[in-house]
Amino acid sequence: MKKYLILLAGPPATGKSYLLGLIKSALPRLYTVSPDEFKEDMAESRGFDNAQEKAALEKQVWQYYYQALDLYMAVGRQFVATEYPFSFKQRDQLDRLSQKHGYLVITIRLTADFDVLWQRRLARDLAEDRHLSFVMTHFHHGDTLSDRHLADDLITKEGFQKIIEDRKYNDFSLGTLYEIDVTDFTKVNYQPLIAKLVKLSQE
Repeated sequence: MKKYLILLAGPPATGKSYLLGLIKSALPRLYTVSPDEFKEDMAESRGFDNAQEKAALEKQVWQYYYQALDLYMAVGRQFVATEYPFSFKQRDQLDRLSQKHGYLVITIRLTADFDVLWQRRLARDLAEDRHLSFVMTHFHHGDTLSDRHLADDLITKEGFQKIIEDRKYNDFSLGTLYEIDVTDFTKVNYQPLIAKLVKLSQE
């Protein structure tokens, strides 16, 4: 049985979590792991008081994330999926893990017009259901903020563009690459890609 590591890549606000949900519905035995979920859980359990503590916590997040991914792949489930704006910072470690456990890698890279992405990113950061720890330099369980515009760690449009360009989110790939333009969500058809994944599960 061939085993596959699915990487949902691309800049923030391209809808990676939504697509992961569609894939999981089509492949119910799929294992999933997300760095952002670790960030939320660790922020809730440990908290941080400044930007330096937040950075240190995120460093630990990546250690736990790779450990979890290593464990899931060691179990040998046919499909393991993970979503993040992957960059050169994660590529080598993901490559090592896939080779260690004999997984073929599929990268699904989502792209979109930058101005559209910025509006989505801004709306997401200001939304009440966005975990507060992502937009603050200090956070502990139970913290609230009634006006998200007052968050002290909101990214600027210029900063957002710079991080996309510097980390080359739109260039990341590992293994077989599928690229989907999600500038207009109403015109995106994910079904051909999902059908390919389902077919792989039947081989």
